[in-house]
Amino acid sequence: MWAYILKRLLLMIPTLFGVMLVTFTVTQFVPGGPVEQLIHQLQHAPVGIGGAEAGGAGQRLYRGSTGLDPEKIKEIKALYGFDKPAYVRFFEMIRNYARFDFGNSFYYQQSVVSLIASKMPVSISLGMWTFFIVYLSCIPLGIRKAIKDGSSFDVASSTIILVGYAIPGFVLGIFLVVLFGGGSFWDVFPLRGLISDNWATLSWFAKIKDYLWHMVLPVTSLVVGSFAIMTMLTKNSFLEEIRKQYVVTARAKGLAERQVLYKHVFRNAMIPLITGFPSAFIMSFFAGSILIEQIFSLDGIGLLMYDSIMKRDYPVVLGELFIITLLGLVAKLLTDLCYVLIDPRIQFETVNQ
Repeated sequence: MWAYILKRLLLMIPTLFGVMLVTFTVTQFVPGGPVEQLIHQLQHAPVGIGGAEAGGAGQRLYRGSTGLDPEKIKEIKALYGFDKPAYVRFFEMIRNYARFDFGNSFYYQQSVVSLIASKMPVSISLGMWTFFIVYLSCIPLGIRKAIKDGSSFDVASSTIILVGYAIPGFVLGIFLVVLFGGGSFWDVFPLRGLISDNWATLSWFAKIKDYLWHMVLPVTSLVVGSFAIMTMLTKNSFLEEIRKQYVVTARAKGLAERQVLYKHVFRNAMIPLITGFPSAFIMSFFAGSILIEQIFSLDGIGLLMYDSIMKRDYPVVLGELFIITLLGLVAKLLTDLCYVLIDPRIQFETVNQ
């Protein structure tokens, strides 16, 4: 097992390197980078205002109607580190990332780590609530559907779940805003942020209630689309086990149906669900839907990535991608380890042969 874990950890290095190399290469060919954006702002800003809009270096670099001097353009490139060849910048970035030094944002003028950390509460709230609601609701529902396979309950629940799955999350979000957010009907739920403006003055019970009230609409928009996948996966996993010979044998021995289901079938049917738990749990910390966050004015990881891409804030884009990729690789390793811990029939020695 330890040899397999070491091999997987070592394989993470070229995987991360490849992901960052491809992404870094793409950013070199995307027009409208930070240098071009600053030059554009300086060339089109009114005299005397360019410095305020483009940063502290604006008034020093802009020369009015005469435009920018080539030497000043070189200063702008040096300001963002683009005065060095691409391969030098890439390997410097990799060296810094190996120390978990992601640099500073071009746009927000603060460290990438602190910027991502400031957006995490929103993404954690959305991801964790969605994760637990889906798992705690869909597994019992999927088991019930497997037991009642072909019944009116199974058909009706499948119809409702699939209709929910067919509705995009952002469309459902807009519908909920119009219906319950004071759009055209009822003003029941708040629409901005995680908490109200007067949250600090509330009692502890009122704070919890206020936070949960803010979560209802965005979490509902995210959960509905996830119900179908987990529910049908649970149902199909149980149906596959129920039809196996050992279940027929257990019933022939006179075991109660409840005992057959929850003592024998449950343990085997839950293997593919439980093994995916670590990956889903870890990645839920970085869950972020750009459209959902935009609709409900939630400033989370998804919206940060979108804004950073649009503003060509490469340190934030590459740093966030590195962190998410690294956590994804670790989550996959934990998933493999869970397979061995849950199902003793699986051995790494056999897999490696």
